[in-house]
Amino acid sequence: MPKHKPKLGQNFLVDDNARHRIADALGEISQRTVLEIGPGKGAITDILAGRAGNLIAIELDNELAPALAARYAGRENFRVVHQDILETDLASLIPPGETADVIGNLPYYITSDILLHLFAAAGHLNRAVVMMQREVAERIAATPGHREYGLLSATSQLYCRVENLFTLPPAAFSPPPEVHSTVLRFHFAPRFVGLGIDDPVAFDRFLKQSFAQKRKTLSNNLRSAGYESTLLAAVWPAEISPQARAEALTLEQMALLFRALR
Repeated sequence: MPKHKPKLGQNFLVDDNARHRIADALGEISQRTVLEIGPGKGAITDILAGRAGNLIAIELDNELAPALAARYAGRENFRVVHQDILETDLASLIPPGETADVIGNLPYYITSDILLHLFAAAGHLNRAVVMMQREVAERIAATPGHREYGLLSATSQLYCRVENLFTLPPAAFSPPPEVHSTVLRFHFAPRFVGLGIDDPVAFDRFLKQSFAQKRKTLSNNLRSAGYESTLLAAVWPAEISPQARAEALTLEQMALLFRALR
């Protein structure tokens, strides 16, 4: 039988120590629903299936999904959702009144899209342990004023507390990618209330407008988004430099300006 050929940009985890470290990072899950994104050949699934109260594997691959379903057919706590994660209604998979944990090796080319999908379901999630390209992880964990800080950083830190756990070399995967991979742990705790934000959708949109073009100042980005110069001048907080760029501001400062413009 020919070997399964990787599709969809898959790089399968083959390092035994790494797969246990990733599973362990999720903590106690015996009474939890766990959503595994892209389980692939089951390197982490093998561990989770014996620990989780309820394990749901979301797999798009037409060969891997049925193979996983057959492999764990005898387990009542396991099922496969053969679907694109970006088209999956995560809330519908979680028992009413409960939250779920997430784990997965995120495809590099849609990491940001998957994270935004998770943030949209933040009210139904407790924590996530996810692996991604090291450079993306560095952007997520960057602080204001750092050259890597941007929209993905601000949005991630708006919805979660982020921990950088460890980094794996290409040799931990088959086939080995050309980059290192970093495992992050997210603790979902949206900060809208604490920031005085009463319209999360509007604030999300405001952040996108603020970071639209990195080379532009924040005021220029907002003018490009349709805010009148006179309004900006009238309400601009004294704590924020008129020449500031979005990447230099904390979420507290962004929220202050957002509320002033409402």
